Amino acid sequence: MARLRDPAGGCPWDLAQDFASIAPYTIEEAYEVADAIERRAFDELPDELGDLLFQVVFHAQMGKDEGRFEFADVVRSICDKMIRRHPHVFDRDPAAERSAEKAGVEASWEAIKQSEQPERASLLDGIALALPALVRAAKLGRRAASVGFDWPSVDGARAKVDEEVAELDEALEAGDAERIEAEIGDLLFSVVNLSRHAGVDAERALRRSNERFASRFRHVEAAVADGRGAFERYDAEELDTLWNEAKRAG
Repeated sequence: MARLRDPAGGCPWDLAQDFASIAPYTIEEAYEVADAIERRAFDELPDELGDLLFQVVFHAQMGKDEGRFEFADVVRSICDKMIRRHPHVFDRDPAAERSAEKAGVEASWEAIKQSEQPERASLLDGIALALPALVRAAKLGRRAASVGFDWPSVDGARAKVDEEVAELDEALEAGDAERIEAEIGDLLFSVVNLSRHAGVDAERALRRSNERFASRFRHVEAAVADGRGAFERYDAEELDTLWNEAKRAG
């Protein structure tokens, strides 16, 4: 990376980059790691992890070039953080060991994490705006729940979904485009909260649903190609029948 960023003989593209221009590639590589894991393509995982590691190295080199930090600082920072947030492992603190069950560890992690943060005007400060919307919604919900601002059970979260659907129906009936957008957003947010209460990762659930849709649609495409050759030659009911066949096929 130092060679690529060397002003005397490095790569013009690498030299032209900065933190902001590289950030989208970092996010992309993280998603490609997640994709390989989701597909259980473990033979591809070392390569994808290497691509992600390269992004860390790229940022570290830019930090060094600007005299801000370098790779060793990145490694030291995460090592210090992991030790600090795992007192039940590294400090052998008896109280921490007693709460070493999963729920206790998660609560301890959040408490330690909050104590490390600078004083904020809001509990919700620090949740990155650039996160995917479903991920950010889940984090907002968890952060609010940490102080008791939450439904006591999954039933309340489920009822909220029905409430938001009813409000969306009203907006659709009124034909108010701005309100429709707001109500769809509220509905999505309430579904994320329901997912959290149900112990489901909403982002992962939607990715899997996307893949099921893609697989079934390809099945319909193949059936159309083997049949009348074009979607326009089928009515909605016939296409629905092909879709249901695709669902039964898996």
